Amino acid sequence: MNLIPKRALISVSEKSGIVEFATELVNLGIEIISTGGTAKLLKENGIDIVEISDFTGFPEILDGRVKTLHPKVHAGILNIRDNENHQKIMKEMGLVNIDLVVVNLYPFEKTVAKEDVSFDEAIENIDIGGPTMVRSAAKNHKYVAIVVDNNDYNKIIDELKKGGITYETRLNLARKAFTHTAVYDALISNYFNKVCNIVFPDEISLPMRKAQDLRYGENPHQKAAFYKSPLIKEVSVSTSKQLHGKELSFNNIIDINAALELVKEFDKPAAVIIKHTNPCGVGTADNLLDAYNFALECDPVSAFGGIVAFNRVLDKETAEKLKELFLEVVIAPDFEEGALDILTTKKNLRLIKTGDFNQIKDNEFDVKKVIGGFLLQDRDLENFDREHGLKVVTKRKPTEEELEALKFAWIVVKHVKSNAIVYANKNQTVGIGAGQMSRVDSSVIAAMKARKPLKGCVMASDAFFPFRDSVDEAAKNGITAIIQPGGSIRDNEVIEAANEHNIAMIFTGMRHFKH
Repeated sequence: MNLIPKRALISVSEKSGIVEFATELVNLGIEIISTGGTAKLLKENGIDIVEISDFTGFPEILDGRVKTLHPKVHAGILNIRDNENHQKIMKEMGLVNIDLVVVNLYPFEKTVAKEDVSFDEAIENIDIGGPTMVRSAAKNHKYVAIVVDNNDYNKIIDELKKGGITYETRLNLARKAFTHTAVYDALISNYFNKVCNIVFPDEISLPMRKAQDLRYGENPHQKAAFYKSPLIKEVSVSTSKQLHGKELSFNNIIDINAALELVKEFDKPAAVIIKHTNPCGVGTADNLLDAYNFALECDPVSAFGGIVAFNRVLDKETAEKLKELFLEVVIAPDFEEGALDILTTKKNLRLIKTGDFNQIKDNEFDVKKVIGGFLLQDRDLENFDREHGLKVVTKRKPTEEELEALKFAWIVVKHVKSNAIVYANKNQTVGIGAGQMSRVDSSVIAAMKARKPLKGCVMASDAFFPFRDSVDEAAKNGITAIIQPGGSIRDNEVIEAANEHNIAMIFTGMRHFKH
């Protein structure tokens, strides 16, 4: 049956549209009970309401901590309308029905997002009465409509004018309500985990909010949507804004994430070209155009249809160069007006603005899904450290220029799927071998894909060499220095191979697997 409410309880923190909504309810003959700031706002706008304390016969107390936690409120919401015993009790105790509950919650999310928020302020923005009313109304949705989203106000009014709120609508509103309180509680839970320095609690909730539906997933027969973490501040695919081009696809979003996380690693102007989450070219220089040209030189064939990311505002000269190649996405902190004019001539090219890069690293997990569960880990944020952890294990030490190239290659190899090999100089990748089952195969493929001579370049390996064969392969191609974690039972053989070829080798003591 359709619901025609006689009485509504309204208590909202987010007050957009509430005056207009309440006015429509009153015009439809619905009595309104209200609380605190909501009651004040409605009265100021000439809307007749019943104060919650008048309805319950009990004052709001403890600075508003207790106002709706009252049997009159919850009996009015929770009673089963066609249960004889319930109705007998309601009549005997002089209780009345509340048929429409309009509630959204204290702004805990906005509060803890502030830089200088205190623990006490966060605590006072944990809503208690609100979630209780929301859950009560959602549970009893057969007889009560619960509204937590102001986007539903118009739908409710439309249905009331057509004869009442349908059961289908009430069921969907209840679904939204339970999701609303679940996300709210998850944000509070995660805040307490952070305050208590609990990294991996026994139980965890990961609050997410849908940003958009996607046309499809990795393949056209798969459905997909993009969800974002509500509190993220770090520059990321989730905080970026699309300025132009076709709608982002599932694969675009994954590749944008890969491109951004790599380009964020560099202090100098940098360009990263990504294809299927792997870099096919990375370059750094004193300006973006040179950095992009360096990146493109590595593998111009694979760059076709790729994703390009920059860590500086994109200029006109670089935009002109980008226009020459078919690309899926271009990402930058911002775009010069002239650059935007150039690139928007390509109708389908997606342009993504990240905003200025910041030093914020959100305390987010790296999450991987398996059937029936999730794997959570810290993000791999460690990098090249010349002061700690590096160990020269060969007779020859690397030169300063080789050290700069090793640093560059070590940053890149962290972002290449294992088994990963990167050949590079100090400004650009020269050959990349990704995702092979054998490390020596990655070494061979990286050399095969190199467009420039490898002689004088350095090599980075994301994990140790199980055999000396990769070192021999590197020597054959003129590699002069190698960076790798070390830790193999055959380290001595590998070091001896490097000494035989007069190759300098550094152990980092740190692995960078990426699966």
